[in-house]
Amino acid sequence: MATMKAIVVEETGGVDKLTYKDIPIPQPKEGTVVIKNHFIGINYIDTYHRSGLYTLPLPFVLGRESAGEISAVGPGVEGFKVGDRVVYIGGSTYAEYSEGKVDAVEKITNDISYETAAAIGIQALTAWTLVRESYPVKKGDYILVHAAAGGVGLLLCQLSKYLGATVIGTVSSAEKAALARENGADYVINYTEEDVVAKVNEITNGLGCHGIFDGVGKSTWDISLQSARRLGSVISFGNASGVVPPISISILAQKNLKIMRPALYNYLATREESHKWWGEVFELLAKGVIKTHIYKVYNLEDAKQAHIDIESRKTTGKLLLKATL
Repeated sequence: MATMKAIVVEETGGVDKLTYKDIPIPQPKEGTVVIKNHFIGINYIDTYHRSGLYTLPLPFVLGRESAGEISAVGPGVEGFKVGDRVVYIGGSTYAEYSEGKVDAVEKITNDISYETAAAIGIQALTAWTLVRESYPVKKGDYILVHAAAGGVGLLLCQLSKYLGATVIGTVSSAEKAALARENGADYVINYTEEDVVAKVNEITNGLGCHGIFDGVGKSTWDISLQSARRLGSVISFGNASGVVPPISISILAQKNLKIMRPALYNYLATREESHKWWGEVFELLAKGVIKTHIYKVYNLEDAKQAHIDIESRKTTGKLLLKATL
């Protein structure tokens, strides 16, 4: 049986639980294709799966997205053929080959590189659905973006600015502040040196922000609630610093706040929805609204180092793995 290299998690925990090993190349089944991966996107959710914060049946191949070419097509598959250039959002992507349901696969045109496709997948779809569905950003809004120099953060700055908002970003260093400004942030708050709530009130004349996008979680949750204006919306979409603690729903009455905890996959539940959102992201990319910022490309075998780096919170933009074929 033909084998491939993959990053397998046999037991959850730290980065030492990432095992680089040979496993069988997946075979296509009814309604699936096999993708020969070129580049693989790294997302913070991968660290949750590795640690066990979000559970998956053990053992499993890590990863949620990749870009490559179709190498095999299963029975009943229509619209795809061997050799098609595609991007995939699903599972088991830290590998030289991945099997995916056709509903989770999208063709890419020749002008989009595999590297770019892997870099925009989950993060661009996340950012675009956040600003269009979770809280529809409008012209004149004040928007607060936590971790503004991260992969999703940079895209939220770009897209919120594109939609006409005044963007306030939080970062941890001068380098990250400069990057956030380059990507659309009108104001940047270094939370290691400044009081975020006080600065937000100063910028907004004491009113607070219309929308807040918080992918950090535990350490920023109270700041997000305090930084929202009356009738504002707090969108919590990640737990980079830990899980958001339980709240008493009555605290929302103080400013008639709305809170939401969206998951990207519930915006991509049908083929029609997936095709719509991908189409809009590709259009934004073509227009130059979305700009990729790739921090580093690691070899597949170096996935441990990639996880160390992303969890250090010293990285900016997108991290990728390169398949070793």
